[in-house]
Amino acid sequence: MSWKKRDTFAAPLIEKLGVVRLLSSIAFASVLTIWAIYLESFLHNDSYVGFLIAFFAAISFSTYFFIIHLLERKNKVYLYLTALIVYVVSYLLFALIQNIIVIIILGVLTAIAASLRVTSFGILIRNKSKNKEVSKNEGFVYSLANFAWMIGPLIAGFIANKYGLNAVFLFAAFFIVMSFTLLKAFKINDKVISKRIDSSIIKVIKDFFKNKERIKSYILSGGINFWWAFIYIYVALFIINNGLNDLMLGYFLALIATPLFLSEYSFGKLTSKIGFKKVFFIGYIILAIAAISCFFISNIYVILSILIISSFGAAMIEPTTEAYFFDLINQKEREKYYGIYNTTIDVNYFLGSGLAALVLLFLPFKFVFILFGIFMLFFAFVSLGIKNIIEERRNN
Repeated sequence: MSWKKRDTFAAPLIEKLGVVRLLSSIAFASVLTIWAIYLESFLHNDSYVGFLIAFFAAISFSTYFFIIHLLERKNKVYLYLTALIVYVVSYLLFALIQNIIVIIILGVLTAIAASLRVTSFGILIRNKSKNKEVSKNEGFVYSLANFAWMIGPLIAGFIANKYGLNAVFLFAAFFIVMSFTLLKAFKINDKVISKRIDSSIIKVIKDFFKNKERIKSYILSGGINFWWAFIYIYVALFIINNGLNDLMLGYFLALIATPLFLSEYSFGKLTSKIGFKKVFFIGYIILAIAAISCFFISNIYVILSILIISSFGAAMIEPTTEAYFFDLINQKEREKYYGIYNTTIDVNYFLGSGLAALVLLFLPFKFVFILFGIFMLFFAFVSLGIKNIIEERRNN
């Protein structure tokens, strides 16, 4: 069946990559579900947990600058497979070792692997997408990934509640192995290798930030990661500290991902028709209203319900911000700039985890809601100043 006839979903190759992403995302979702409370079991302080996760984000951020040449020279499939191997080994050791120093070292290794994984896979998806179908393909892949973020927390919550936190890492390692095996079996190759290698990382960084539209894209793409720091670190700790168990945490995180799974593909298609500006603005406003509203509410179940509903706003932002960035650059710039662009993930995860940790040193937890609400308003304001690219009007 030809690509043109298969308009409902993505091209066959993108569907294969989506399945690979689905399996690995089940592992990542499972681990992230228990990551904050796993670290808290060693550190015994919510603020310390935030600072340590901020440290890991800083390591991941630094890594992006050192992998630019790898992305330009190497096959992206090979780089992604390498990252998966690091995850498998690290997860197995997380399950077996109880020494905090070793855990920090392993956290650093997985932070480095995360940079390589995110960047290589993102470029691979873009290299295999037509110009008119970037948002659509991003939406499709993110939808499959978010199906994983629905079932991953449920499984992690059940396993953690019945067998303990360490067992979750063993489960995650198994799914990483499945993802690795499937990608190898598909024999997918990426032949887009840059002939001209940029020798100066400093020059690449300067060139990236000379363009105002790239700067706006960098800010907006980071905003959703700022939000996920809130959900997966502080709301997770908030749930446990309010007397709910690991299983309830799994239910909540599964429900958080449900709107994303249900609507990201549709929002990706909608964005390709109407442009990015309105979609970004509405998405961030929804998150801002949700976070600020939670400040004034004391009932934990009402708070969690508001946050779950607000995920429709996140679904408008998550796949489309990356598509917007790819629409701003040409093929030759993907390997050169995509690593720099992805530092926004860790910059904002660092800021989200670090700033909230500072707040908790001096103020009650409810002020964390205000912090994140204010930042979502800021991202909504930035979205009003972007170029409103409409993909369906572009050449193939």
